[in-house]
Amino acid sequence: MTELSFIHRYEPATDQGHPPLLLLHGTGGDENDLINLGRMVSPGSALLSPRGKILENGMPRFFRRLAEGVFDEEDVRFRANELADFVAEARDAYGLGAPIALGFSNGANIAAAMLMLRPEALAGAALLRAMVPLSDAPKTDLAGKRVLMVSGQMDPIIPVDNSARLAASLASSGADVQHETLPTGHGLSQTDLQLLLKWLA
Repeated sequence: MTELSFIHRYEPATDQGHPPLLLLHGTGGDENDLINLGRMVSPGSALLSPRGKILENGMPRFFRRLAEGVFDEEDVRFRANELADFVAEARDAYGLGAPIALGFSNGANIAAAMLMLRPEALAGAALLRAMVPLSDAPKTDLAGKRVLMVSGQMDPIIPVDNSARLAASLASSGADVQHETLPTGHGLSQTDLQLLLKWLA
């Protein structure tokens, strides 16, 4: 593992035809969490998986929150920029193209913030159980960027209208957004996998 600004795991591509994936774990996960998911949904892709730097009761996250569903937005901005800088470092170190972010929960939220603040860092994003990361997101140009959002109808953490608002905000910035709402909670289901496979293909 090359020494970069985030503890991370890197797996080189075995198929250059697949885009690199930036894997972003949920609260309490780490750099190993989504490796198998990445291998499953985009076989052959290079995988870049950083560990969030914030600890909440010992559990890694990508940014601070003040309460469940209430984000420290100043920290969100700082961390999204810090993560975008790491992506630039890693692209240099490993010779990668712009990655597609694949984020779950807290990882999906930081990926959404990166799209809003540093769109050049990502080629697109698959956001699983994401919510609005910034109440006053800057207007940015996301033309040409594909975004898949998958929400849970019965998600106890994220109100349905919140994820719909995020989808609308990304679409209004020009992103090509596909937003699916599944009859499920916050955890991932088989249908999430099917949607990811189809979208990444």
